[in-house]
Amino acid sequence: MQDADRDVPRRPRPERITGFRHIVASAGYSISGAKRLWAETAFRHNVAIASGVLALLTYLHASAAQFCIAIVLILLLFAVEALNSAIETIVDHLSPDWALFAKDAKDLGSFAVFCLLLANGVHLASVAIPGATWP
Repeated sequence: MQDADRDVPRRPRPERITGFRHIVASAGYSISGAKRLWAETAFRHNVAIASGVLALLTYLHASAAQFCIAIVLILLLFAVEALNSAIETIVDHLSPDWALFAKDAKDLGSFAVFCLLLANGVHLASVAIPGATWP
């Protein structure tokens, strides 16, 4: 057991919630996750960029299908950013000092976010440059 774990008071496991109360509780957990994610600067940057992308798609008179693809890609970006933040939170708890496994975990999460940023960029380029020929 690490020293940081000894400082945290142990609490009993909460009672399992089932049925309709579980659905309500799940919504609360999601809202809490969104609030926590909003504290991340990278996520706020992603929200700003996504807003700009949607505004640009409006300006470009993108089709409904193009908007749907953009929204799905943006939501995937937000989900991967949330998972990346979760990885970083766990890694920072497990390894407060520098460690290779911590660096690798954070770099891999960052790469996943980068891939979705690229996917969003490719989609935006395909809408913005409709006559472009792709190899």
